[in-house]
Amino acid sequence: MSLVKRCLAEFIGTFWLVFGGCGSAVLAAAFTADGAKIADGTKFPLGIGLVGVSLAFGLTVLTMAYAIGHISGCHLNPAVSLGLWAAKRFPASELFVYIGSQVFGAILAAGILYLIASGKPGFDVISSGLAANGYGEHSPGNFSLLACFLAELVLTFMFLVIILGATDRRAPQGFAPIAIGLALTLIHLISIPVTNTSVNPARSLGPAVFVGGWALQQLWLFWVAPLLGGLLAGFFYSQVLEVTTPERQLSEVRGDS
Repeated sequence: MSLVKRCLAEFIGTFWLVFGGCGSAVLAAAFTADGAKIADGTKFPLGIGLVGVSLAFGLTVLTMAYAIGHISGCHLNPAVSLGLWAAKRFPASELFVYIGSQVFGAILAAGILYLIASGKPGFDVISSGLAANGYGEHSPGNFSLLACFLAELVLTFMFLVIILGATDRRAPQGFAPIAIGLALTLIHLISIPVTNTSVNPARSLGPAVFVGGWALQQLWLFWVAPLLGGLLAGFFYSQVLEVTTPERQLSEVRGDS
């Protein structure tokens, strides 16, 4: 498969992740309908809530893994691409074009989501936050900078260990998308109250571009922590958990992906 087609797949896949995941948070998480009221006249909540948003993020990865996994590997995340490179499963020569495709897909998804959300009277992108990630006063639970950094670092590390393990040639074949999708769901269940959950620099950048202000000022954490977590996981898996066969050693010496 050509690099252009693989990058296009990454662009589409990351678009779907941000549009589906952040879209569920912005449009459906706390939705109430004017016509749905309980006995005392108050609006009945129809939104999907934290659990629904967590599941939505997991489903975006699960569906895209089956749709484009055979084309691009379905990274959808700069931290995943970097982690796979550190684990010697992805060539350095393609790292930046993959990340660029992911970033542009995320920005386009956030832009379209912004246009849709703006169709509701009274919508304000600043007060909404467009599902942007934050720490301190911009953390959903007002968690500190250190707490948010640790959460993003540890959860990205574990996410990459799961990805690397599920896609290991020794693992049962065909089940990796399920394990990875459920892992991302669990990660969101843990950390939405902490940072709104990133573990993905591209996912963080997309909404931040349109929110601006505090979202861009705090964006550095949601690049540094996930990239560091992915890098550490890649090295850890390749050095500790990977089984290196003579054929794999020869492939690494030749520089094969």
